[in-house]
Amino acid sequence: MNFRRIFLFSIPYIWLLALFLAPFLIVLKISLSDIALAIPPYTPTLDLSGGWVAFKDFFSQLDFENFTFLASDSLYWKSYLSSVQIACISTFICLMIGFPIAYGMANAPQEWQPTLMLLVILPFWTSFLIRVYSLIGILSQDGILNQFLLWLGIIGEPLVILNTNWAVYIGIVYTYCPFMILPIYATLTKLDASLLEAAEDLGCSRTSAFWQITVPLSKSGIIAGCFLVFIPALGEFVIPSLLGGSSTLMIGKVLFEEFFANRDWPVAGAVAVILLLILIIPIVLYQRNEQKMMEAKK
Repeated sequence: MNFRRIFLFSIPYIWLLALFLAPFLIVLKISLSDIALAIPPYTPTLDLSGGWVAFKDFFSQLDFENFTFLASDSLYWKSYLSSVQIACISTFICLMIGFPIAYGMANAPQEWQPTLMLLVILPFWTSFLIRVYSLIGILSQDGILNQFLLWLGIIGEPLVILNTNWAVYIGIVYTYCPFMILPIYATLTKLDASLLEAAEDLGCSRTSAFWQITVPLSKSGIIAGCFLVFIPALGEFVIPSLLGGSSTLMIGKVLFEEFFANRDWPVAGAVAVILLLILIIPIVLYQRNEQKMMEAKK
């Protein structure tokens, strides 16, 4: 029994070790290397092949030159700030759109809920790249959106949406909004309706009961949805590359350029390490806060 329990608990740790920790250590080693005209295009400065003698000189071998370069070049820290801004705004918009949709789905008749769920999941049946390319035909100056607005007489000339940050916001919200809807819907379906009835019996209006009961009890779904949108949006590079212009700065786009265009793997590795740390810190803080809340309930 103990062996079976150890085996079950070890599976997620083995998964994290193989698919997270090991790749992270490889990228970290590359970030501490020097660029070189070779295959692969870097020269490791951290070498532990010398055994115990090399291990004793471990810290003397560390070279953080690539990280200091990122701090000195405004392109990188501006890209980080721009990515965080775009990801935060996109997450907020997804929440404003996704929560009413999830709330409507959760309160729809039981027989309609599978159909509504299917409509939310349906875009995933199409390739992500095809969906982003389709937005080019919609948002371009002679695209469907401008033609429709001109036909309605709302605008007098085509709007410039493509190759701007607005197109990036539209692309991220369109792509990742289902990731916001699904966890909130899953939380709202588990909500006990008797709590709302009791609140109304005690004099609460429906609006007051919604803000005092429904929203607080759906906090876990809201936080999960925000993480599911914010994390991939922060490192996104396909959407800003296809929909954003040359002035659109996102760290995923810069990371792609460093790896494949400039072939500067050490700098790209340093960019990836910092990006990963930015993503890990809020997750760790959230988990600690949840753990403290669970301990307080006990």
